[in-house]
Amino acid sequence: MSEERTEQQRQQQDSPLQTERGGTRIEDSVVSKIAGIAAQEVDGVRMGGGTSQAIGGLLSSVTGSSGGSGGQSRGVSVEVGEVEAAVDVTLTVAYGISIPQVAEAVRRNIINRVENLVGLRVTEVNITVNDVFFPEQEQQQQQQEQQQRQLEQQRQAEEGQRVR
Repeated sequence: MSEERTEQQRQQQDSPLQTERGGTRIEDSVVSKIAGIAAQEVDGVRMGGGTSQAIGGLLSSVTGSSGGSGGQSRGVSVEVGEVEAAVDVTLTVAYGISIPQVAEAVRRNIINRVENLVGLRVTEVNITVNDVFFPEQEQQQQQQEQQQRQLEQQRQAEEGQRVR
Protein backbone atom coordinates (compact mmCIF):
# COMPACT_ATOMS: atom_id res chain seq x y z
CA MET A 1 0.00 0.00 0.00
CA SER A 2 2.75 2.45 0.91
CA GLU A 3 4.72 1.47 -2.24
CA GLU A 4 1.65 2.31 -4.35
CA ARG A 5 1.27 5.67 -2.59
CA THR A 6 4.99 6.43 -3.06
CA GLU A 7 4.73 5.67 -6.79
CA GLN A 8 1.70 7.94 -7.12
CA GLN A 9 3.49 10.75 -5.26
CA ARG A 10 6.56 10.33 -7.52
CA GLN A 11 4.35 10.60 -10.65
CA GLN A 12 2.67 13.73 -9.29
CA GLN A 13 6.06 15.30 -8.57
CA ASP A 14 7.18 14.58 -12.15
CA SER A 15 4.01 16.13 -13.59
CA PRO A 16 4.12 19.74 -14.82
CA LEU A 17 0.51 20.02 -13.60
CA GLN A 18 1.41 19.46 -9.94
CA THR A 19 3.79 22.06 -8.51
CA GLU A 20 4.73 23.25 -5.05
CA ARG A 21 2.55 26.32 -5.65
CA GLY A 22 -0.54 24.38 -6.55
CA GLY A 23 -2.10 21.96 -8.99
CA THR A 24 -3.76 22.31 -12.36
CA ARG A 25 -6.79 20.18 -13.23
CA ILE A 26 -7.52 19.56 -16.90
CA GLU A 27 -11.17 18.82 -17.66
CA ASP A 28 -12.12 15.79 -19.74
CA SER A 29 -13.66 18.03 -22.42
CA VAL A 30 -10.31 19.75 -23.02
CA VAL A 31 -8.45 16.47 -23.47
CA SER A 32 -11.28 15.15 -25.64
CA LYS A 33 -11.18 18.17 -27.93
CA ILE A 34 -7.38 18.09 -28.28
CA ALA A 35 -7.44 14.35 -29.00
CA GLY A 36 -10.17 14.84 -31.63
CA ILE A 37 -8.26 17.63 -33.35
CA ALA A 38 -5.06 15.55 -33.25
CA ALA A 39 -6.83 12.59 -34.86
CA GLN A 40 -8.23 14.78 -37.64
CA GLU A 41 -4.75 16.13 -38.39
CA VAL A 42 -3.97 12.73 -39.92
CA ASP A 43 -4.87 12.54 -43.62
CA GLY A 44 -7.81 10.31 -44.45
CA VAL A 45 -9.50 10.48 -41.04
CA ARG A 46 -12.98 11.71 -40.07
CA MET A 47 -14.19 11.57 -36.49
CA GLY A 48 -17.13 9.46 -35.43
CA GLY A 49 -18.98 6.95 -37.51
CA GLY A 50 -21.28 7.47 -40.46
CA THR A 51 -24.33 8.15 -38.27
CA SER A 52 -22.66 10.70 -36.00
CA GLN A 53 -21.15 12.41 -39.04
CA ALA A 54 -24.56 12.63 -40.69
CA ILE A 55 -26.17 14.02 -37.54
CA GLY A 56 -23.28 16.48 -37.10
CA GLY A 57 -23.65 17.57 -40.72
CA LEU A 58 -27.39 18.00 -40.33
CA LEU A 59 -26.95 20.06 -37.17
CA SER A 60 -24.31 22.27 -38.77
CA SER A 61 -26.54 22.87 -41.81
CA VAL A 62 -29.46 23.83 -39.55
CA THR A 63 -27.40 26.05 -37.26
CA GLY A 64 -25.25 27.40 -40.07
CA SER A 65 -22.04 26.53 -38.26
CA SER A 66 -19.08 24.82 -39.85
CA GLY A 67 -18.82 22.03 -37.33
CA GLY A 68 -18.28 24.09 -34.19
CA SER A 69 -16.56 22.76 -31.14
CA GLY A 70 -18.71 19.62 -31.00
CA GLY A 71 -17.28 18.21 -34.21
CA GLN A 72 -13.77 18.17 -32.82
CA SER A 73 -14.61 15.84 -29.96
CA ARG A 74 -17.23 13.75 -31.76
CA GLY A 75 -16.25 10.09 -31.40
CA VAL A 76 -13.81 10.72 -28.54
CA SER A 77 -14.11 9.63 -24.94
CA VAL A 78 -11.43 10.09 -22.31
CA GLU A 79 -10.60 9.20 -18.75
CA VAL A 80 -8.49 11.89 -17.14
CA GLY A 81 -6.64 11.53 -13.86
CA GLU A 82 -4.31 13.91 -12.07
CA VAL A 83 -1.28 12.99 -14.19
CA GLU A 84 -2.52 10.46 -16.77
CA ALA A 85 -5.16 10.12 -19.47
CA ALA A 86 -6.61 7.27 -21.51
CA VAL A 87 -8.29 8.00 -24.83
CA ASP A 88 -10.83 6.06 -26.92
CA VAL A 89 -11.59 7.29 -30.43
CA THR A 90 -14.06 6.14 -33.05
CA LEU A 91 -13.31 7.20 -36.57
CA THR A 92 -13.92 6.70 -40.26
CA VAL A 93 -11.04 6.16 -42.68
CA ALA A 94 -10.80 7.06 -46.37
CA TYR A 95 -11.21 4.07 -48.65
CA GLY A 96 -7.91 2.82 -50.08
CA ILE A 97 -5.71 3.84 -47.14
CA SER A 98 -4.09 1.22 -44.90
CA ILE A 99 -6.18 1.17 -41.74
CA PRO A 100 -3.36 -0.15 -39.48
CA GLN A 101 -1.04 2.62 -40.69
CA VAL A 102 -3.70 5.30 -40.20
CA ALA A 103 -4.54 3.96 -36.74
CA GLU A 104 -0.89 4.06 -35.68
CA ALA A 105 -0.46 7.59 -37.07
CA VAL A 106 -3.59 8.71 -35.18
CA ARG A 107 -2.35 7.05 -31.98
CA ARG A 108 1.09 8.71 -32.22
CA ASN A 109 -0.39 12.13 -32.97
CA ILE A 110 -2.90 11.98 -30.11
CA ILE A 111 -0.19 10.93 -27.64
CA ASN A 112 2.14 13.67 -28.89
CA ARG A 113 -0.47 16.44 -28.77
CA VAL A 114 -2.02 15.53 -25.40
CA GLU A 115 1.33 15.03 -23.67
CA ASN A 116 2.87 18.21 -25.10
CA LEU A 117 -0.14 20.55 -24.94
CA VAL A 118 -1.79 19.31 -21.76
CA GLY A 119 1.03 17.80 -19.72
CA LEU A 120 -0.75 14.51 -19.01
CA ARG A 121 0.95 11.17 -19.69
CA VAL A 122 -1.19 9.15 -22.13
CA THR A 123 -1.44 5.55 -20.95
CA GLU A 124 -3.37 4.23 -23.95
CA VAL A 125 -5.19 5.24 -27.12
CA ASN A 126 -7.82 2.73 -28.23
CA ILE A 127 -9.08 3.19 -31.79
CA THR A 128 -12.27 1.87 -33.34
CA VAL A 129 -12.64 2.22 -37.12
CA ASN A 130 -16.33 1.77 -37.83
CA ASP A 131 -16.68 2.96 -41.43
CA VAL A 132 -14.89 4.02 -44.59
CA PHE A 133 -15.64 7.05 -46.71
CA PHE A 134 -14.96 7.97 -50.32
CA PRO A 135 -13.17 11.34 -50.54
CA GLU A 136 -14.43 12.10 -54.07
CA GLN A 137 -18.07 11.70 -53.07
CA GLU A 138 -17.51 13.78 -49.94
CA GLN A 139 -15.95 16.59 -51.97
CA GLN A 140 -18.89 16.62 -54.42
CA GLN A 141 -21.36 16.68 -51.53
CA GLN A 142 -19.53 19.60 -49.88
CA GLN A 143 -19.63 21.56 -53.15
CA GLN A 144 -23.37 20.94 -53.48
CA GLU A 145 -23.98 22.03 -49.88
CA GLN A 146 -21.94 25.18 -50.42
CA GLN A 147 -23.94 26.02 -53.55
CA GLN A 148 -27.19 25.51 -51.63
CA ARG A 149 -25.99 27.81 -48.84
CA GLN A 150 -25.05 30.49 -51.36
CA LEU A 151 -28.47 30.26 -53.04
CA GLU A 152 -30.18 30.53 -49.66
CA GLN A 153 -28.10 33.59 -48.76
CA GLN A 154 -29.00 35.21 -52.09
CA ARG A 155 -32.71 34.54 -51.47
CA GLN A 156 -32.48 36.05 -48.00
CA ALA A 157 -30.69 39.13 -49.35
CA GLU A 158 -33.35 39.57 -52.06
CA GLU A 159 -36.16 39.24 -49.52
CA GLY A 160 -34.41 41.79 -47.29
CA GLN A 161 -34.29 44.27 -50.18
CA ARG A 162 -37.99 43.74 -50.98
CA VAL A 163 -38.98 44.50 -47.38
CA ARG A 164 -37.25 47.87 -47.55
